[in-house]
Amino acid sequence: MRNWNQSTDCCSWGGITCDQSGRVIILDLSNQLISGTIDNSSSLFNLQHLQQLNLAYNTLSFSFPCGFDKLSNLSYLNLSNAGFTGKVPAEISRLTNLITLDLSVNLFLRDGRPLKLEKPNLKMLVENLTRLRSLHLDGVKISARGNEWCKWLSSLTNLEELSMSNCNLSGPIEDSLQKLKNLSIIHLDGNNLSAVVPAFLAHLPNLTSLRLSACGLHGQFPREILQVRMLQSLDVLDNEKLQGSLPEFHHNGSLQNLVLSGTNFSGSLPQSIDKLVNLTRLALSSCNFSGAIPSSVSSLQQLVYLDLSSNNFTGQIPCFDLSKNLAHVDLSYNKLSGKIESFKWEDLPNLTHIDLRFNSLNGNIPSSLLALPSPKRVLLSNNQFDGEVTGVPKVRESLLDTLDLSYNQLQGPIPAYVFELSRLSVLVLSSNNFNGTIRPRDIRKLVNLTYLDLSHNNLSVIATESYSVLSSFPKITTLKLASCKLNVFPDLKNQSRLTYLDLSQNKISGEVPNWIWSVSDDLLHLNFSFNQLEGLQKPYQITPSLSVLDLHFNRLSGHIPTLPVSAIYLDFSSNNFTSSLPSNIGNYLSYTIFFSVSSNGLTGAIPKSICEAVNLRVLDLPKNSLSGAIPKCLIGQMDLLGVLNLRGNHLSGEIPNAFSRKCSIETLDVNGNELTGKIPISLGRCRKLEVLNLGNNHINDTYPCHLKSITNLRILVLRSNKFHGGIGCPADKRPWPKLQIVDFAHNSFNGKLPNKFVARWKAMEVYDDEAQLNVKHLRFEVRRLARIYYLDGITVTSKGLQMELVKILTIFTSIDLSCNNLEGPIPDVIGKLKALYFLNLSHNALSGKIPPSLGNLQQLESLDLSCNNLSDSIPQQLLKLTFLAVLNLSHNQLEGRIPDGK
Repeated sequence: MRNWNQSTDCCSWGGITCDQSGRVIILDLSNQLISGTIDNSSSLFNLQHLQQLNLAYNTLSFSFPCGFDKLSNLSYLNLSNAGFTGKVPAEISRLTNLITLDLSVNLFLRDGRPLKLEKPNLKMLVENLTRLRSLHLDGVKISARGNEWCKWLSSLTNLEELSMSNCNLSGPIEDSLQKLKNLSIIHLDGNNLSAVVPAFLAHLPNLTSLRLSACGLHGQFPREILQVRMLQSLDVLDNEKLQGSLPEFHHNGSLQNLVLSGTNFSGSLPQSIDKLVNLTRLALSSCNFSGAIPSSVSSLQQLVYLDLSSNNFTGQIPCFDLSKNLAHVDLSYNKLSGKIESFKWEDLPNLTHIDLRFNSLNGNIPSSLLALPSPKRVLLSNNQFDGEVTGVPKVRESLLDTLDLSYNQLQGPIPAYVFELSRLSVLVLSSNNFNGTIRPRDIRKLVNLTYLDLSHNNLSVIATESYSVLSSFPKITTLKLASCKLNVFPDLKNQSRLTYLDLSQNKISGEVPNWIWSVSDDLLHLNFSFNQLEGLQKPYQITPSLSVLDLHFNRLSGHIPTLPVSAIYLDFSSNNFTSSLPSNIGNYLSYTIFFSVSSNGLTGAIPKSICEAVNLRVLDLPKNSLSGAIPKCLIGQMDLLGVLNLRGNHLSGEIPNAFSRKCSIETLDVNGNELTGKIPISLGRCRKLEVLNLGNNHINDTYPCHLKSITNLRILVLRSNKFHGGIGCPADKRPWPKLQIVDFAHNSFNGKLPNKFVARWKAMEVYDDEAQLNVKHLRFEVRRLARIYYLDGITVTSKGLQMELVKILTIFTSIDLSCNNLEGPIPDVIGKLKALYFLNLSHNALSGKIPPSLGNLQQLESLDLSCNNLSDSIPQQLLKLTFLAVLNLSHNQLEGRIPDGK
């Protein structure tokens, strides 16, 4: 040690304590940045009277030395995070006087070199250490079969502290551990216990800290544990299968830390929670709690950290004016409502983090909230706040780092003081009704800004003046100015740290400047979609770092631009490209998961090299003039492909019968081509298929019974082909229960329409208000974390018109069997399809009565039974179809009076 003076008595040196005889009994060299090695001959092992040794948090290297048994008087040994690796030496097991043993290794500090307890194993290590009161082995890789470690530890009857986090332990926790009556600390988090929480833990009278996070726990959590009088900390974080509820609390003055986040706890938050008078941390995020947040929470005067996010809490937010120590409040992702403007935010001087995102809060944003001196993060997005943002905080004193007010209904100009918050690094004001003009000079004081999003307001961002002021923002990484009335590219040449740029939905015309591709070595995301761009300024070289390039809906023409080799998302759709796809296109799509060039004028064949793009999830090539056959490898080799859309081209030949058993396709759309042959037998292997659109081709086949095992099918379009024969399959067992759109029109199907055939479409029977409240679009999830989705589209004929549904609602249902040769009666069971919107059975040879049960289809908007042989009178029950906009019963043999509405 540098501060040890060799000319003075060692008993005066720092870290050393001697007894009255001048013998060293305590050596504490923790956190001294000591490096190097300690070998078996080290003078350290000559200190035979040493009672306490602490070498924690140093950078010693190489394996454990073997001389510790020479320190036979040790009662305290702390070698945690000292840098030792390899196997724990057997000599430590001979230190029979040990009361405290700490060999812990921090997972983030061990540099990939584990510390192992193998020979000796845990049994051999502890069998002689009967005096142990504190055992800390966190991060040590322990070799044990099953849960035999419980039995080995049960002999340590004096043990008070047991900490063995991330030790590769297996469960369940045996009852043998209940012999350790003195246990006060149990930390077993990060092990694979995969068990229920043992009830005996509630009978350990001295238990103060129980940490079982990320252990694979399941079953019901014993509520009695929460009522242990001495318990100060309970942490069962990230055990998603662990169920439970909170009991009524009876003056438990000990509990300070309660962490249940990431579990399946449910029920309400008890009003008696205010009995936990010493509670400082309450973390219940990502559970299934519901009901109102009790007002008694505001009585927890010691509360510092409150996280109730991602639950189902409803009602208003209670006032926290008595919780003056609150620093962190997260109530995001709930169903909270009401106003927050009447709160006395000024009574929370220590508040640094407030997150109320994704609720239904309304009213004004109180000026007192933004005027607080301490907040670093204010997150209020995705609510219904309205009005103008008022109030002038003490700008110079403000510590505000992040301000997110996006996705609300705020209006008026952006307050000038926002642009004076010099510590602000993240400013997100998108998707509101802010108005006014923003110039570069307005934001010149935000020198720490790294993230700016002003998109989707009524703002005008002026980019024609000099952007030299932006040179003072060397930290800008994300700039989002979508729908900001830009008509030129802003000058961002100095933004060398830019990673994300969104200028979509503006009026930018001309060419994409070539400097944009090299503005930053870290550029990842460019979105210039929905503009009026006509080309790319030459010469250009797209940076290889680019992951997302979105140029769709512009006026780009000629050849497809050179593709960035690392891109995962490429969208060039809805432009005027007229070239063919490059023959080596697969070489550029090695990492790509989404590739779209739809709605262009591309010609030629689909290159076989595209099959080398093995990571593709979405291949979107519709509405071009592509010709030739569908490459067999595209069907048989791309096992990750989820969407294959070749709609509206000039492709010919048969669909290759090459679908593999690993098929992942969820959407297959080849509508509007010149395909022939039959539906491939191997298509039945695509068990994830939801959308199958074969319409408007020349396919000559019978009803596709070989696809009946595809139980996820929602949309089946066979329209305008040469299908023939009867509808239905022999002895089938409810195929396609999720079908919501059926279009077999303009074929040659014949025979009767069986009752069983219709009765199997269970998805069309469901209609309730709950379904309406959870309206979603049918979509393929490309990459959830990046929020990349592919929305399926379909063309439906209704009310005499063809409608293209670009976004298919999961509640939308229709049946079109028109223009076939069907005969016999209309099945009465159709009346059970209460979710049906459109029904077209016209131009067949159906006979008999119109079933009165059709009056049950109260969501029906279009009913076409024309050009059949239907007879008798029009049922009075059709008057119940109050949403009906089109009713065509012409060209039948109906008679009698037309029903009169009341």
